[in-house]
Amino acid sequence: MTIDIKVKERTLVKPAEKTPRHSLWLSDLDLLYDERRAACIYFYKSNGASNFFDLAVLKEALARVLVPYYPVAGRLRHDDDGRLEINCNEEGVLFIVAESSSAIDDFGDLITSPELPKLTAPAPDYSAGVSSFPLMTLQITYFKCGGVSLSVDAEHRVLDGNSAFNFVNAWSEIAQGRLHLTVPPVIDRTLLRARDPPQILLNHTEY
Repeated sequence: MTIDIKVKERTLVKPAEKTPRHSLWLSDLDLLYDERRAACIYFYKSNGASNFFDLAVLKEALARVLVPYYPVAGRLRHDDDGRLEINCNEEGVLFIVAESSSAIDDFGDLITSPELPKLTAPAPDYSAGVSSFPLMTLQITYFKCGGVSLSVDAEHRVLDGNSAFNFVNAWSEIAQGRLHLTVPPVIDRTLLRARDPPQILLNHTEY
C-alpha cells in the first residue's frame, strides 16, 4: 500500500536563549566516517488527550532543549588546517511538520516497509559545502488514526546513538514541564584528544 505524506511546514528552530558561540573540536573517533546521517523513527499511538503531540508545546520544548544541546543547532565547518569542527552558531535545526491520510497500521510490518523513508527528511545536499545543512532534521507526521511518527535524522559526527536517544528524552522531559534533565549533555570532547607529546602512563609488558 502506498502511503501519502504531505509536508505542511518547514522551519528552523533555534535555541530559546543565547548560547556559547565557539568552535567545538571533534575527536578522531568522530571523524572516522565521511558525511553520514543516522535516522531513527518513533511511532506513537494517540492517547486521546487533546494536547497529544501539541505542535506549539513541541516547538517551544525543542527551542529550550537546544540551549543545553546547543552544538546540535550549529553547523559543520573546516578549520584553518582543513579539520572538521562544529561551528556553534545557533543557526538551528530543521523542523518539518507533515500529515497523512493513512494510518500507522497501513505500514504493516514496519521493519520491511518500503514506505518508511517517506517519514524522514530527504538526504542533505552538501553541494554548497558542509556548512550549508543543519546537523539535525526532525519530522513530525500526523496520521488520520490520531497517531504520530517522529523522525530524528542527525549528523553522526555530532550525535551517536546514545546521545541522540538522550536528546529525544531531554526534549520529552522539557515538554512535560520538568525543570532539570535526567541526563545533561557532556559537550567537551577534548577528553578524547591525544596527548601532545604522547605520554606512556602504563607499560604493557605483553607488547
